[in-house]
Amino acid sequence: MPVTYRQAGPADAARLSLVATATFVLACPPHTTAGGIQQHLAATLTEERFAEHLADEGRMLFLAESEGLPVGYTMVILGPATDSDVRAALTLSPTAELSKCYVVAGHHGQGIAAELMRLSVEAARARGASGMWLGVNNENVRANRFYEKSGFAVVGTKSFFVGGEQEDDFVRERTL
Repeated sequence: MPVTYRQAGPADAARLSLVATATFVLACPPHTTAGGIQQHLAATLTEERFAEHLADEGRMLFLAESEGLPVGYTMVILGPATDSDVRAALTLSPTAELSKCYVVAGHHGQGIAAELMRLSVEAARARGASGMWLGVNNENVRANRFYEKSGFAVVGTKSFFVGGEQEDDFVRERTL
């Protein structure tokens, strides 16, 4: 099926929330509890939160769609990192964060994540960033392999919380 790509707009909050809730669990390590995942979804991946993100001029969201349905998305956040562990690890400035990069399971292996990555990198570069960073769970082998292939090297570590549970993430960075 053909996949289309575009920058998401204000009318896409519900579509982004839908794909986010369907894909977030794919990034969680096996020991993450269902309660922790549900708490995270309710706090951070709601339609209302995506509406806020879409209204924020410091964020850009990109959407992949197939047959009119959302099958993947990315979110780029422009500006310096707010986490002290991340700031200490980064070597490039100005920077942008690739905050989200998810593709629905039935669409893996079709180049969707690579195209969303390309769009995200180009957009960050066009907005003046010279580097991009991301956080990824250190146990997520598939994602770490993809990010390595996409030019992101491990430069440090940080904590990430799902519900109240602490997870360990790699901080990865690449030059734009």
